[in-house]
Amino acid sequence: MTNRAKRPADVNQRAVLIAKIATGEIEDKPDLKGKNPAAVELGKLGGLKGGKARANALSAKRRSEIAKKAAKARWAK
Repeated sequence: MTNRAKRPADVNQRAVLIAKIATGEIEDKPDLKGKNPAAVELGKLGGLKGGKARANALSAKRRSEIAKKAAKARWAK
């Protein structure tokens, strides 16, 4: 299993698979067919710092407005 195995629906089988991955018995790699590995790494980089950078760029007032809108949307359901 060099590519990522489909996760079993059964809880016990999934636990066995996770244990095998954790112990290194099998390797768990995402399927990157047709993707540029360098672009994938850059995407991870941007994703890791994007939220913090956006929060730093916003004013306290704007962050408060966004939070209020989000709370209103959550409670509207």
